[in-house]
Amino acid sequence: MTATSTAVGALVLKGCTTAPETTTASPSPTATGVEVDTIKLGYLPIVESAPLIIAKEKGFFAKHGLPNAEVSKQANWASARDNVVIGAAAGGTDGGQWQMPMPYLLNEGAITTNNQKVPMALLLKLNTQGNGIAISGAQKGKGVHLNIKDPNYIKTGLGRKFKAAFTFPKANQDFWIRYWLAANGIDPDKDIELLTVPPAETVKGMQNGTMDAFSTGDPWPYRIVKEDIGFIGALTAQVWPYHPEEYLAIRSDWVEKNPNATKALLKAVMEAQQWCDDFANRDELVKIVSQRQYFNAPVDVLLAPYKGQYDMGDGQPKINDPKMAVMYWKDPNGNSISFPYKSHDLWFLTESIRWGFHKETIKDLTTAQALIDKVNRSDLWREAAKELGVPATDIPTTDSRGVEKFFDGVEFDPANPQKYLDSLKIKAA
Repeated sequence: MTATSTAVGALVLKGCTTAPETTTASPSPTATGVEVDTIKLGYLPIVESAPLIIAKEKGFFAKHGLPNAEVSKQANWASARDNVVIGAAAGGTDGGQWQMPMPYLLNEGAITTNNQKVPMALLLKLNTQGNGIAISGAQKGKGVHLNIKDPNYIKTGLGRKFKAAFTFPKANQDFWIRYWLAANGIDPDKDIELLTVPPAETVKGMQNGTMDAFSTGDPWPYRIVKEDIGFIGALTAQVWPYHPEEYLAIRSDWVEKNPNATKALLKAVMEAQQWCDDFANRDELVKIVSQRQYFNAPVDVLLAPYKGQYDMGDGQPKINDPKMAVMYWKDPNGNSISFPYKSHDLWFLTESIRWGFHKETIKDLTTAQALIDKVNRSDLWREAAKELGVPATDIPTTDSRGVEKFFDGVEFDPANPQKYLDSLKIKAA
């Protein structure tokens, strides 16, 4: 059975009905024995970070013995990287929210100054979906949608290179736009120009014509439509339903020194994910994260995508489906969102091989699998979930979600990633 099989029935989330109604959750008996009462987590002001913010605001950190946990807004992904290298003791962070495969690249020193290795522990998947590829209004009427009407227009029809941007190279949002273009017969390395642009600069870039497409997390794609600057070409929920998105990973030295606090961290974020996924809480969720100290975004720009409501623009049908919204705990197929499936990590590293990224670090599939086994701590997730009282049926017993299927019909079987690579028509030489 594939991970994207048709959902049956409504989204059911265990544990959501017991979420606290006040900003302070009751202390948990499991909070005793934590080695420290604080941790500093970096985040970016996009929907992926909501569980970290909610764990703070709704008292889940305090409940599990981390009352002084801090969530620290990062200016961009480069700042997040630099701050975890510094470490919280020196004014940086202990870890936090990451695009994939950044935790692996940090672990191997592939994206740090002087190739400094920062051993990391990947603990939990923060969310699925909640991302999109926004297209400039200058491209309206050209059919630049999920299935691009005329790929040759993108390749040669503008009289210049089509410009596509993302927030950090060789990670999630780069992968999404590359997959979408390649599936439509467009080579992202040869046929277009790729740019790295901070999310806050996307609106200006779309307005002044310096970019034609942008891959990032909500609220930015929706905001571009709301402000009539462009339209949404594709949602990542369309490209790969219930795909892995961003992750919680922290420095391994923190985990080793604080094993009980690590599980407390996991339990707090798990409870926050359950709370976030109760759609009855989505109005309150938006009110919290929209505040100046967090996303600093209008409530109306956030609320619609949080409910799966997208005005795609450019003559496309509107979407009004909760299954298309960002989710945090369990998908409509009954699969865990929070659990860090190693099979998903393998896709990100396999995709890195596809595009020739970090060849010295990710040399081949064997190297990739060994790296996953070193960094991914799904064992700690299971331990924390059991202590939290998560039903056994909601705790995956395998590290694979199975065969994944993309919008173009291509399948990724984590048991045979080479077959996936061989099947791809567009890839690095």
